[in-house]
This record gives sequence, C-alpha cells and structure tokens, in this order.
Amino acid sequence: MTGVEIWAVILGGMVVTYGTRLSFILLPHPERFPEGFRRGLRLVAPAVLAAILVPQVFVHEAGQIEIFGARPAAAVIAAVIGWRTRNTWLAIGGGMISLWILLAAGA
Repeated sequence: MTGVEIWAVILGGMVVTYGTRLSFILLPHPERFPEGFRRGLRLVAPAVLAAILVPQVFVHEAGQIEIFGARPAAAVIAAVIGWRTRNTWLAIGGGMISLWILLAAGA
C-alpha cells in the first residue's frame, strides 16, 4: 500500500466510526427504535467481548485450537467466580491468579 492509500483507510475508518456514533445523537430517542433493534443493541457488548476473548483463550501461539490447557481452564475459573460473586474485578483477579498458577504448574 502506498502512503496515500494508508491515509485514505485511516481517514475512512475515522469517518465511519464518527458517523456511527453521531447517528445515535442525531437519531430519535432510543425508546422510539423498534423493539428488535433495541434487543440487538443489548447484544453488541457481549458479542464484541466474545470476539476479543475467544481467540485469546482458545487459540495457541502456533494457531492451533487449545481446548484443554491453562488458558481455557483459567477462563472457566474466572467465569465461575464472576457468576457466583457478580464481581467483575474479583473474576478478573481470580482468572489471572489461576492462569499464573496453572502456567507455573506446567498445565
């Protein structure tokens, strides 16, 4: 890619990002949106979170899927801690500590 193409991609991404954010300011109030659209919006954050976390948890450095290992086990432990305590920080801390312990143990 040339320098001009790179800048075009960067500026295009900025315009699209700003436009989508501006649309929520300029469009009517959310209670006027159809129910199906509002229901879909509630699912955006979990979908983005899953798209970020799943590759980090299940894909090994070599590009192979790892179902049994330290990262998936720590993710399950963190999910259980979060589910039982409803505390995000405790789930993150518990997941990190369990990952460190599992990696040190050679799991």
